[in-house]
Amino acid sequence: MTTQAENDILTQTGPGTPLGELARHYWHPALKSEELVADGDPVRFMLMSEKLIAFRDSSGRIGVMDHRCPHRCASLFFGRNEENGIRCVYHGWKFDVEGNCLDMANVPPHQDFKQKVKAKAYKAEERNGVVWVYMGSQENVPGLPEIEATLCPEEDVEILFIVRECNWLQGAEGELDTSHLGVLHMGKVGADVYTKDSINQYVVSNRAPEYMFTETDFGTQYAAYRPADEGNTYWRLGPYLWPFWTMPPICPLDNNILARAYVPIDDENTMMVYWMHNKAELPGKTDRRKEVVGGGDWNFLPNTTDWNGRWRLSDNKKNDYNIDREVQRTKSYSGITGINLQDQAMSESMGEIVDRTVERLAPSDIMITQTRKHIIRAVQAYQKDGTLPKSATDPSVYRDVRGGQFVAPDGEEWLDAYSTRLDAAAVKPPLPEAAE
Repeated sequence: MTTQAENDILTQTGPGTPLGELARHYWHPALKSEELVADGDPVRFMLMSEKLIAFRDSSGRIGVMDHRCPHRCASLFFGRNEENGIRCVYHGWKFDVEGNCLDMANVPPHQDFKQKVKAKAYKAEERNGVVWVYMGSQENVPGLPEIEATLCPEEDVEILFIVRECNWLQGAEGELDTSHLGVLHMGKVGADVYTKDSINQYVVSNRAPEYMFTETDFGTQYAAYRPADEGNTYWRLGPYLWPFWTMPPICPLDNNILARAYVPIDDENTMMVYWMHNKAELPGKTDRRKEVVGGGDWNFLPNTTDWNGRWRLSDNKKNDYNIDREVQRTKSYSGITGINLQDQAMSESMGEIVDRTVERLAPSDIMITQTRKHIIRAVQAYQKDGTLPKSATDPSVYRDVRGGQFVAPDGEEWLDAYSTRLDAAAVKPPLPEAAE
């Protein structure tokens, strides 16, 4: 059982919290590049409980900083984005993307001390359509993580930002819980629906897999297995990657190039950032997106300038995700349209921060229980002597990681089978140097 003290470590990511301080040693996807226009409106947003603004200056550089002007703490969201800086409209103090004070409009020149003033600013980088933010020490910043899907050119991936009104861990743990696939998503589907060449036949013919687990430099990984056809085993492998990443085994391993980051907005809201390679072909499928998201389009409410006003779904907890009870009785088991919306409903239904002290976990939850222990041990090591996971300083540990499904001969060791098939994967993105 997870204690309340452990739950606090796992769920709290604000400044000064144990996991929050450790997670600030990593880059986090924060905005779409298209949200920021040179000399355009600043964007108000939150990241790990910090209220920030982002803007693109006249030269195209990205600025991310505390929204409060260092002078009198008026919000720079109302500032003028002009001539390579953001200018506070209260007294005219102006700052560049690094937080340096460029001008103190209300101070006589002989009393100016702008060289001593600096706004709290964070490093920001763009890669393939996404703005990343690094909130740790600005003196020793690692490279962006070499996560496969994020290295693909923007035109080769679909990138979604979606708010979930719950703690980051609820979303991430849903990805690490593969047994729910055969119930929540396929509960009304029988094996006879799938042809013999469809790998999903094994999910619905046996909804109770067994599991393997391992710890790695990037985080943790599970392998759920079931009998396949005679002499073979069906495997579904999915990793957790530090600090907030998953790669669910939605498709066969050879083309399952996707990643999901569950980035804390604050402790009760999460931004799911989702990359999916859209060029790979699925055997017997003509619409990869439909396979992955479960049909239908994402319908978003209009973005607002509220702190948490971006990328909200129109199907949400206020309208019970537009559940159709007749469909639930006759067709889809849940009555909610789409795999990801079904997951969102379940994770948000637990409350903003689930009370894990009342859980009754089962053997099917081994990836969840072991990953929680893995995170807590890492946090404790960091608190003790500053030890960081290898992934915090070496972005290459993410390079050869992918979730996915495959069938292997009985008796083939699962990590060997995974490694062999991953090496043979047909689609590989370029190294970061080539992607620039």
